[in-house]
Amino acid sequence: MKNYINSLVIAVIAIATSANVYAQNNRNIDNYRQADQRGVNVFEDPKDTISSFENIKVKMGGSFALQFQGLDHENSGAAPLDGLTSNFNLPTANLDLDVALAPGVRMHLRTYLSSRHHHEPYVKGGFFQVDALDFIQEGFLDDVMKYTTIRIGQMENNYGDAHFRRTDNAQAIYNPFVGNLIMDSFTTEIGAELYYQRNGFISMIGATNGKLNQSVIENENGKSGGASFLAKLGYDKQLNSDLRVRLTASLYNSGFIPSLYLYNADRAGSRYYNVLQAEGAASDNFRSGRFAPSFKNSITAVMINPFVKYKGLEFFGTIEMNSGSTNATETTVALDGKTQQYAGELIYRFGQTENFYVGGRYNVVNSEYDGTEDMDITRFQASAGWFMTKNILAKVEYVNQSYDGGTGLYDDAQFDGFMFEAVISF
Repeated sequence: MKNYINSLVIAVIAIATSANVYAQNNRNIDNYRQADQRGVNVFEDPKDTISSFENIKVKMGGSFALQFQGLDHENSGAAPLDGLTSNFNLPTANLDLDVALAPGVRMHLRTYLSSRHHHEPYVKGGFFQVDALDFIQEGFLDDVMKYTTIRIGQMENNYGDAHFRRTDNAQAIYNPFVGNLIMDSFTTEIGAELYYQRNGFISMIGATNGKLNQSVIENENGKSGGASFLAKLGYDKQLNSDLRVRLTASLYNSGFIPSLYLYNADRAGSRYYNVLQAEGAASDNFRSGRFAPSFKNSITAVMINPFVKYKGLEFFGTIEMNSGSTNATETTVALDGKTQQYAGELIYRFGQTENFYVGGRYNVVNSEYDGTEDMDITRFQASAGWFMTKNILAKVEYVNQSYDGGTGLYDDAQFDGFMFEAVISF
């Protein structure tokens, strides 16, 4: 109870402080993705060389989300499941701090005030972003920085485009559905990313230390960790007033790292609470309903994302392929494996400000390990939403997920039902 009270107190202080900040300075932060409906279908932060900076500018915002869950689950019965009932999930909350520090220089910090995995506040991550070098000398390398962005921090790393549309704890206003993808690629690692955006073309290279939890303690190889390499190449263009086309390809490749986090870094947890959870389980599987490959030490992952929006109709796709090896133990040998994920979303937005939408998503994951049975996971989601204002979203989703080839809890397993979610973001 004490943790809940602390979270509530922090949230109230944040809202009061935010209102005071807005009263003093209600101008937007430069090169910033809006946290409300205006941020829907925005991917990389906008790149604008015109600066509105006059002095240090602080924007304090937040997000709040609450779901009512009505899901049922079942499997073959060999591994009994906990019973589920229809009720509310834990309300989640984020606190965002964005600060313009100099012309073309800003900072972002996100704190989870309450999440499924941690009821107490903790920092998700943040970054320092540079879009101009005027703080060195006015006009310094303007011809380069006109198209270039530098980002440094322990931050949400830019692998693929799906992470721009996913729910990030309470920030669910960009996601037209309630749940994220089955194989949810999302990680926050210390590193740097360099962007070059020009005439619709997008390129990015980056490197991280591959670690979610930082440590200087050496591992069995006499090292404290390895490194990961990221890259993205794409094209995004509003061809005319009705048609926008975007296509990107992304790479994530790691050397030796004690643990891989690309599919295990989300500490907030899944929206589908307690599905396919063993009866009487000692702890909650906070990523229930998701799938993460059992790769350790190294991985190569590629994601391709097409996005097309014609008037109110939009399509977003995900094609993802990865490969790696499991850890060897005293009784087992390392297994080579690979996974493929395919997802397609079709959304139709309508209303004067596209404040209503209906849509569907089909998502498939195929997992293969040498010497073991393959497993296929299939999910269908149908969703409808209403932006009551640009800061308030109400949505309903029907979800059906099934497993083929799984063992234990996942033997002939499936869950389905309805989810209702209310989101506030500012």
